This record gives sequence, structure tokens and C-alpha cells, in this order.
Amino acid sequence: MYPTVAIVGRPNVGKSTLFNRLLGRRKAIVHDRPGVTRDRNYEIITWGDREMILVDTGGFEPDTDDDLFKSMRDQVHLAMEEADVLILVMDRQVGLTPADEQAAQILRSTQKPVLLVVNKVDTHLHEPDTSEFWKLGWPDLIPLSAEHARGISHLMEEVLARLPPPHPCEGRRTEPEPDLEAVSPSEIRIAILGRPNVGKSTLANRLIGENRHLVHDSPGTTMDAVDSTFTVGHRNFRIVDTAGIRRRSRVKDQLEVFAVSRAIRTIERCHVTLFMLDATRPPATQDSRLVRLVVERGRALIFIANRWDLVRDLPHRDSTVVDREIRDTFPHAAWAPILYTSALTAKGCHRVLPEVEQIFESFNQRIPTPILNRFLREIEATNPPPQRYHHPVRIHFVTQSRIRPPTFAFFTNTPEGIKTPYRRFLANQLRQSFGFRGTPIRVDIRRKRRLGEPS
Repeated sequence: MYPTVAIVGRPNVGKSTLFNRLLGRRKAIVHDRPGVTRDRNYEIITWGDREMILVDTGGFEPDTDDDLFKSMRDQVHLAMEEADVLILVMDRQVGLTPADEQAAQILRSTQKPVLLVVNKVDTHLHEPDTSEFWKLGWPDLIPLSAEHARGISHLMEEVLARLPPPHPCEGRRTEPEPDLEAVSPSEIRIAILGRPNVGKSTLANRLIGENRHLVHDSPGTTMDAVDSTFTVGHRNFRIVDTAGIRRRSRVKDQLEVFAVSRAIRTIERCHVTLFMLDATRPPATQDSRLVRLVVERGRALIFIANRWDLVRDLPHRDSTVVDREIRDTFPHAAWAPILYTSALTAKGCHRVLPEVEQIFESFNQRIPTPILNRFLREIEATNPPPQRYHHPVRIHFVTQSRIRPPTFAFFTNTPEGIKTPYRRFLANQLRQSFGFRGTPIRVDIRRKRRLGEPS
């Protein structure tokens, strides 16, 4: 068990900048607009000889009438309850505000170690501006600049001094974080993708088993791609809730552009994509573009037809209609299964993780070369490649060159003679013979090297 350090404070005081600085990379979105961070963002960091869980939180408004900020405040309270050390961040440029004083009073009542940090102290000339924050009554005050890395070492020394003693099971992770190809099969990375307000965060909370992701009726509640890890049985999962992606012509806000690009990059670092659709209405053109992006990136795919509890009130919609709409809209992903769920009522959600595990096994499947070449001889006997200029096109052998996604190299005397329809035929035959449920198959046609040719 790692100790937990939570960063809290009013909106736009630099919490996410500090989070990224301590993490050593830009994971959380940073923007001048208040309220960009809304969910709790967790990462494991190492400082000195200790590992700890660092939590970035949304802006904390003690008194607010806005429903969204109330939900953000609830998320901050959950982070405060599970934290061992709290870092309270304030803004030198704005100065001490009544909201700061209220936040300080709430943190003081937790009876947990609190470090008071005054951010945006870029030089020693700014340090006198921090004097008004002493009135909050904490014996120590740490001036720093998260943007320029000033005072970070002092802050972490104070954090280490306040952490609980190491747990006997707590060990230091010395290896670098693995990439997608080298990642242990014990962890499956899942991206939840879709348009705004289709229930992505609600499904993430349902799968995790707790309200870790902020849920609100207004579209665009989730701005950043937020990782959450959990374990079911002996399998570790990392689920990434992403920002809803609208049509490009409707995206005018630069912040939304950044959030959308972060969501798209999330596809590449995950194994399985849960693509969420609103079952009460047909898929849109934007959905088709996004699914094509998933297929092009070579990620495994599951369609989630959400809000199934509302379909019963719609006389002209049932599973047959929805299934036909999905198959007609996404012919390039006809191999992806469809699950019907209601994230709000939990209907059908128990089938999601078992389906993810099964599809990950297909995504990770490797077929031995002798079996593949027996398969090749069988299909060539009944459906050989079409001739090119009256000359036969021969495929000499096939091997699986990689997994995630499964990729097969077919070696032939005439690569230009293998056209797209026959490539598609080979992929369909591979799927029919070996399964590969829910995962794209890539067919790579290569020229067989002749004797004496350089490799």
C-alpha cells in the first residue's frame, strides 16, 4: 500500500501544473481557465526512496451554487478522506481570499498533515508577497513556482517528513513504465470513447465500483483523459475516461481542441476501446469517423449501446433495430461485438469486463507458423489469388509478425498482384479459422526474397 498525497486548492491556482511537475511529464491539462481539472487524477511517483500516490483534484469552492462545482467539491472531499498528506495550494498573484480561508479551515478539521504552498513565487523578489498567508496559522509556509520548478525539492522534503512509516509490502519500483508492446498481460488498458454526454464517466464508475469520475448532466464535463486502476480477481485493469469528441466544425474552444487531441492519443496507449453509443438514437457520422480512427490505430473494439433502460419506452427501437444501425454505420468494424447496457442502472454492465478479457486474449493471440501455413495451403487450394497479366500469383508462406494487433506477413512472388479484395478475404479467413474476436487483423503482403538478393 502506497501513501497518498492530495493536491487541493481553489480553481486556477496551479494544482495541475504542480502535479505535472512532480510527475515529470504533462499528464494533466493545464489552462488559464478555472475549473479545467474536474476528476481526481491519480499517478504513482517516486521521490527519494519512497513511492507515493499523487492525486490532482478539481478546483475547491467551499461555497458555490453551481451544480458542477458542487460535484467537483465532493470529489475533492473524497480525495481528502483517502490522503495521508494534503498540499494546500494558494496563488501569490491573487492573494489570500475568503475562499482560501474557508478551504484552510476545512483542511484543518481533517486532523491530517497539511502543507501550505504559495504558488507563482517565480523569484525571491516575490517572497514578501506571501506574508499575508501567515495569518492562516500554519507554522510552515512553502513558496514555490510550479511552472519554473522553484522550491519543488523543499516541498517534497516536507512531504517525505510527514508520510507514515513505510508499509512492509511497499517496495520501490526500479524498472521504467512499460510501453504497450512490453506491458504485462496482467494489466489490460481500456479506453472509453464516444461523443459528449453518452455516459462514459458513469460507465467508468460502474466498472471501478466507486464514484471516482465526475458525472454531470452537462456535456463536456470530462475535460482530461483520466486513468483509474482497479483489480478484479487476478486481473489488473487501467481504465481511461476521455473527453467527449464532437464534430471538428463544432469545436471552437482551444481548450476543447486540446482535450479532444488528448482523447485521441489515449486510443494508442490502450489495448481495448469501449466505444459508447446512445441506444435511444441512431449513430452519427462523427461516430463513424471515431471508430475508423480506432480501427486504423489497430485497437481492439467493443460497441457499448448505453441507456438501454430508456429504449423500452421507444416503440420503434429494439435490439434488432440498434444492431442493424450499428452494422450499417460501421461496416469497417463488423467484427466488433455489441453489448447493451445501462450504466445508470447497472443493467448489462457485468458483461463488460469478461468481454474485455476475452477480446484482450484475441488481441494478444499468436498463431504458430506451421499452423498458419497449413491454413494457407487449404485456402489456396479453393481460392487462389487472381492472376496478374495471365501470370499466376503465388503466396509461398505466411507468418505472424506481431501481436496487438495481430499482424500477418504473406510472402509472395508478386506483391502488387494481391489486391484489396483478396487482402480482405485473407483477413476474413484468418478470423473464421482462429477467432480474433473484437480485434482488427492486419495483412502485410511482402515480396519473397530471391536467392542472392540482399536481405
